[in-house]
Amino acid sequence: MSKFIFSSPRKYVQGHGVLDQLGEYLPALGGKSFLIADETVWGIVGERVKSSLDKANVEFFYEIFNGEASTNEINRLVALARKQGTHVVVGLGGGKTLDTVKAIADELKQNVAIVPTAASTDAPCSALSVIYTDDGVFDTYRFYDKNPDLVLVDTQICAQAPVRLFASGIADGLATFVEAQAVLRSHGTSMVGGTPTIAGMAIAEACEKTLLTYGYSAYTAVEQKLVTPAVEAVVEANTLLSGLGFENAGLAGAHAIHNGFTAIKGDVHHLTHGEKVAYGTLTQMVLEQRPDEEIAKYVRFYRAIKMPTTLKEMHLEKESYENLVKVGELAGGEGDTLGNLNPNLSAEDVANAILAVDAFSKTVK
Repeated sequence: MSKFIFSSPRKYVQGHGVLDQLGEYLPALGGKSFLIADETVWGIVGERVKSSLDKANVEFFYEIFNGEASTNEINRLVALARKQGTHVVVGLGGGKTLDTVKAIADELKQNVAIVPTAASTDAPCSALSVIYTDDGVFDTYRFYDKNPDLVLVDTQICAQAPVRLFASGIADGLATFVEAQAVLRSHGTSMVGGTPTIAGMAIAEACEKTLLTYGYSAYTAVEQKLVTPAVEAVVEANTLLSGLGFENAGLAGAHAIHNGFTAIKGDVHHLTHGEKVAYGTLTQMVLEQRPDEEIAKYVRFYRAIKMPTTLKEMHLEKESYENLVKVGELAGGEGDTLGNLNPNLSAEDVANAILAVDAFSKTVK
């Protein structure tokens, strides 16, 4: 018998300037806070965060995030939080910071507040983390009993981040409905362990529609550091709609192939999560035998927001076929989601599709 599960954050807050209200939400979550951000992010938002928490009389301790969502980094920060005696974990920054913070809160059995400083991934709302080795190679997904207690997104701060990160969030979000449809077709399970819900599928579809409708105009606004209604819509799609969509409807080929790219050494690792997911999405579409014009529409859109659609743009143009097969092997490994696309795909099938995307993209005008 099918089991339907829908999971979501306790509260989602988005808007221009809402970072200044962070302190107002923390007493209800536990009060004394363990704040985690990398040095760059803390340099941007630290003073405002401190002012907000001081105004709300919230005690806090800040610690630098070292940059990798690895088990060793999680254990280091857990030990510090225990030493400080904090009651709620607050993460500020990008996807790896936020994934680490969720793991820390899970270890401590405490509430967690997520404050993304770029609309660059759909990680903030989910009850899972992607865990890497200390060297940045994909290790595993880590699942939690609950979603974050608070997700607070200041669109003014997101609009000041590099536009490349904003575009990467759009690319990550565009995978949501593509993968959700595959999971539904294959009778796969969502990331919360159930059959994709009607709500999850509807949200995933709304995510795609929002991004294709407003994504380019929002991108051009963020190039100018502006917040417009289109930017607000796309930030919500990148963060909330994509997060709820992928979690409650599932992942398939695009993210598995993204993870597979970690099998290759070199400049591909200088790309963002969304840039690699964009190429993974096109690869999934080839494996699904989607119509040429549908794939071409995605290629044109990705180009408009400067996302990679060729192997040269992925820094993989000189990669051997054998290494592309290794991408397919890792993508199809136990614990990843390629089987939700097609459980019978071989590593060679994936390698061939990666090469086919490159060939097709070069012909799209």
